[in-house]
Amino acid sequence: MSMSLDELRVLAEAIRTEVSKAIVGQNEMIDQLLVALISEGHVLLEGPPGTAKTFLANSFAAALGLGFGRIQFTPDLLPGDILGSNLFNFQTSQFTLTRGPIFCELLLGDEINRTPPKTQAALLEAMQERRVTLDGETHELPSRFMVIATQNPIENQGVYPLPEAQLDRFLFKLLVPYPGESEEARIVEEFGKRQGPQQPAELGVTAVANAETLEAASRALDEITVAEEITHYVVRLVRATRDHADLSVGASPRAAVMLANAARARAALAGRNYVIPDDVKALAIPVLRHRLTLSPAAEIEGRDIEALVAELVESTEAPR
Repeated sequence: MSMSLDELRVLAEAIRTEVSKAIVGQNEMIDQLLVALISEGHVLLEGPPGTAKTFLANSFAAALGLGFGRIQFTPDLLPGDILGSNLFNFQTSQFTLTRGPIFCELLLGDEINRTPPKTQAALLEAMQERRVTLDGETHELPSRFMVIATQNPIENQGVYPLPEAQLDRFLFKLLVPYPGESEEARIVEEFGKRQGPQQPAELGVTAVANAETLEAASRALDEITVAEEITHYVVRLVRATRDHADLSVGASPRAAVMLANAARARAALAGRNYVIPDDVKALAIPVLRHRLTLSPAAEIEGRDIEALVAELVESTEAPR
């Protein structure tokens, strides 16, 4: 069964309320996470250390009531540490599967760019097909499987850039900024009087959803209409990234599909059963920023990916 758009908005507001009990500000970030959740996409959070990226993911998971797993990515992490392995049981004389932390519904990949590409690649099949292959045998992951990964900016020491194939599997790359002065004062007032690590439950965050309700929420997108001219608008926007002189790598067809699906989720959360051009425009930067690579000349000139995507949105004719 699916839920109505009114029920979907009530659910989304309940999730926002719970997450906001632990997270000060970052309302736009929470809204983007909701879009990704409803459209079944993965999210990459990037920001300097200490900006609550991990705590945001923890609080989001706590509000959803999903099975939660966490991987702390380190330089010595191996693929088997993520996926698990088949171990020989001497009592039964058989190999038995020891499942890794990836077998969950919501996976937090903390500091994903601190591990080498070989280990990062262990996530590729899981993120795309929601299954894991070990020793030639395929194991299904939960249908609600979602990855929220955090990473430090590439300028930081001890990080490995994520491969293009890995980046392309994330729906959004969201930049977590430093809070404003008034928000930072609230954070210090709230957490400066607390000792030790904080847990979302200690701040009153409770689960207001489960796998069944989230499945029904995602099915509500079946009722969202994407007009033909909106589809062509998305395609023109994505194709424009491949022909731009300042870009050596443009966005893939997967990016166009993800942008359209995310626009449907944004429309549904706004209470509309149809997508408008503003849905596409609002999501273009978070969907495209991590999929594009500047040309060497553009890098030397100091061009900015976000500004470039904004120019493409402005120059690509939108339906009226």
